[in-house]
Amino acid sequence: MLVDSHCHLDFPELAGKLDAVFELMRENQVERALCVSVTLEDFPRVRQLAQDYPHLYASVGVHPDYEGVAPVTSRELVALADHPKVVAIGETGLDYYRLKGDLEWQRERFRAHIRAARERGKPLIVHSREAADDTLRIMREEGAGEAGGVMHCFTESWEVAAAAMRMGFYISFSGIVTFKNAKLLKEVARQVPLDSMLVETDAPYLAPVPHRGKTNQPGYVRHVAEEIARIKGTTLDQVAKVTTDNFNKLFNILYEESNV
Repeated sequence: MLVDSHCHLDFPELAGKLDAVFELMRENQVERALCVSVTLEDFPRVRQLAQDYPHLYASVGVHPDYEGVAPVTSRELVALADHPKVVAIGETGLDYYRLKGDLEWQRERFRAHIRAARERGKPLIVHSREAADDTLRIMREEGAGEAGGVMHCFTESWEVAAAAMRMGFYISFSGIVTFKNAKLLKEVARQVPLDSMLVETDAPYLAPVPHRGKTNQPGYVRHVAEEIARIKGTTLDQVAKVTTDNFNKLFNILYEESNV
């Protein structure tokens, strides 16, 4: 059985098609998924999905791309994370690709999320794009290793992966690793130990080969796992078992809670 460790089922591309989404999950033996928050305004929808469906879980956080939203405090995040189906803080982090200029507000928001994760005792979901040095620096300064977490949709170098793993973070690979031109990322996947790895879709985005360009969904995480198995010279069953065990360990999920 597989797990999609990062998706956005509340987004309009998928929210109205959940029956079909769940059927494809069953067909591909994807037993559960983590629905990730990107704004506090939309968080109630994410939490409601986790409450309504035993095989779904939620996170709470504000994505670094959302500039025009109210400042978020660690106290607010701690309170919202006080729910058994809210298993993580994020997604949070830094993104210097889409936004330019003075991004100190991004860094302060990231710090608030790390502090909340440490206080609540729940792991972080970290987004980092063209900001690896500052991401790792702030993680070290704020003691992110005390909370642990995952570097989501990883596209950075082996050196960045190794630095994150030294802080106890998992490395999560998305459909990007299936792309033919992702040669450097495939090499990183070869080097990252399977017991430090998660797989994800980031649905509805980044559909893997052979569905590239289409709306992504959790059932397609099987293609990510198949590519990881090919790269590492192992079986799909082994990748599925270890990444599912990693997911359960990181997010403190008991198998019996979500086996549907």
